[in-house]
Parts: sequence; C-alpha cells; structure tokens
Amino acid sequence: MMRLLYPPKCALCDRVLEREELDLCAQCRINQPDAGDPRTRYPHLAKVICLWYYKERVRLAIHGLKFHRNTGKAAPLGRLLAAKLDTEGAEFDVLSYVPISTPRLLQRSYDQSRLLTRRVGKELGRPVKRVLVKTRHNRQQSLLTKISERKANVSGVYRCPDPAFVRGKRILLIDDILTTGATAGECARVLLEAGAKEVILGVVAIAQNSKNCR
Repeated sequence: MMRLLYPPKCALCDRVLEREELDLCAQCRINQPDAGDPRTRYPHLAKVICLWYYKERVRLAIHGLKFHRNTGKAAPLGRLLAAKLDTEGAEFDVLSYVPISTPRLLQRSYDQSRLLTRRVGKELGRPVKRVLVKTRHNRQQSLLTKISERKANVSGVYRCPDPAFVRGKRILLIDDILTTGATAGECARVLLEAGAKEVILGVVAIAQNSKNCR
C-alpha cells in the first residue's frame, strides 16, 4: 500500500522505479558515469571517495536536496554513497560531516550533509558524531570563483570542540559536493591539528574543474 501511495523514484531522474530497482533506475545506472578515483590530491585529505561528477542530473538532484527542501533525496543518495564507501574499503574510526553555519541551518531548517551522513551511518552500521562546528557565517563558496578567495573565505571558520575525542582517530567526513577542496581541506586541517590521525572525504559529487562552483 505504501508503495502505491508513495512510489519510490530514481534519485537522479525521478522516474518511478520498478520493483526490482533500488535508488536508481536501470537507465541512470547505465548512463551515469562513475567519477572513479580523483587524480587531484587535496591538501590535508588522505583520500577522496566520490560517486559521480557534478553535472546534469547529479547537479539537479543535489540542488533539490540542498536548496529546494527535497530532503527525500538524502536517503537514496546516502545509500548509494555508503555502498561506494564500502566497495572502496573505506577504513575509519569516526563518521562525521562538514557542518553548515547556524544562520544557514535556521534558514534551511536542515543540514543536507548531516542528513546524508545519517543515512550513510545507518547503512554501514556506524554512529554519527559531530566533530566540527562552524563558528562564523561566511559567504557562500558558490559566489567565489578564485581558489585563493575560497581558501580565504573558509579560513578559521571551523573548530573542533572535543580534540580529545578525535586524537589518534581516522575521521570520515561526508559532504555533498567537492569542487576546489577549500572547505573540506580546511575542515581536515582543523581536525589534524586537533590530533586526528587522518581525514578522508566521502562525497556524492565532485566537480570536473574548479569552475563548477559549490
């Protein structure tokens, strides 16, 4: 009955799924290229694991989750990301996420990265722990085009409230998009300075070049 009232849809194209399909329709599974192993190495991040490139249907799906209150996207995207992390053999001690600022949380009423992380944690059987807080409401990264501007914009905006908890641990951070790596790199830097052993990043999408703004 629930399936008839609320039929599950493809996370990318919103087509109603067949009974044998989960999260993605057969066409999107075939036509959506895997992002593979990013060739770029990002400062302070030991590894980046991502699902897709940030374009076309992937971009629309993330925008729906992030800007248009389509929180239903978090479950399928989180499940798919969890499967990718499991396939890649991601080893970590703590599962967490890149947080948004309090003003943005109040405006949006939810943190899309936290929603994704909760689903990832559910799929992997791991609890979610907040290891970072955002202390300043900075400009949106999408408004900035230069890498230097993006790095300056996030410098000093994150804090690790419990260094003793992260000390010596491998941290897996979840986020929706990776573009230049400025945000994730700053988060990783803060955690490493707090004593974390290493930080890896799991994201739904990665930009093919720095012009694809977050």
